[in-house]
Amino acid sequence: MSSKHFEIKPVAGRIGAKLIGVDLSSNLSDEVIADIRKALVFYKVIFFRNQNLDADGQLAFARRFGETTTAHPTVPSLANQPHVLDLDYSRTESRANNWHTDVTFVDRPPLGSVLRAVTIPPIGGDTVWANSVTAYQDLPVHLRDLADTLWAVHSNKYDYAEAAVELSEQQKEYRKTFTSTVYETLHPIVRVHPESGERGLFIGGFVRQIKGLSQTESNDIIRLLQSYVTRLENTVRWKWKEGDVAFWDNRATQHYAIADYGTQPRRVQRVTIAGDLPVSIDGTPSQAVKGDSSAYTPALAAVGVV
Repeated sequence: MSSKHFEIKPVAGRIGAKLIGVDLSSNLSDEVIADIRKALVFYKVIFFRNQNLDADGQLAFARRFGETTTAHPTVPSLANQPHVLDLDYSRTESRANNWHTDVTFVDRPPLGSVLRAVTIPPIGGDTVWANSVTAYQDLPVHLRDLADTLWAVHSNKYDYAEAAVELSEQQKEYRKTFTSTVYETLHPIVRVHPESGERGLFIGGFVRQIKGLSQTESNDIIRLLQSYVTRLENTVRWKWKEGDVAFWDNRATQHYAIADYGTQPRRVQRVTIAGDLPVSIDGTPSQAVKGDSSAYTPALAAVGVV
């Protein structure tokens, strides 16, 4: 695609583009916002270099695309900024170095996330995104037909017995906060994108089990499908600079923050845009099983959507 308002430079063959000539701190016209949204849906993740944004400006930009959620269903927000999640990895041992789609354990996962680079290490700390639509398209027909029929339970609950040996006390404390309210939601493994109509694999790190299958069977099938998502052909890797902003379509991507920077400081801040109920290829919507997420999307709750 192209735009008369800014230059678009694809970063990889199947996902990702830089948008050049956009000042996110300015009062962007509705026409510019509409073109940014088109680029988001088309490229799945878009990048903006050299932005001069603070948390308020980041929030104002995100709100041009919809209502924003609170920072997170369980993790505290940035002080005095209830919609901003502060990810300061120099102050915590927690890392997002696993493939995931944000907050899929609630019934209405975010439409998208806007991430702002505050402090970036001179070496390491890149983030990789994967295109779950082209992953689905890559599946052999028989696997695609199988995936079309499957539903999976997503949850923020961890198996502490399995992980306890490898976790530090700080990591255990973080997971205790992360699971202070347990959520479970049943989502289709193949989700229809509400704007493009594309089908994509809606899985990732919060999937716990496929409905109707044993844990062993579930693990094997999810591992197989996930291998298509993370094929290098379906990914883009972004080397951050301070001031960068990344905006990704949470409905059609997974991402992985590479933890290769040791004890160097790395701090980013995230704002998420409220999403809708995912639907399967036959139009059946996702279903909350455990946990009330209405406080996470207060604006939607207020108008009776949740």
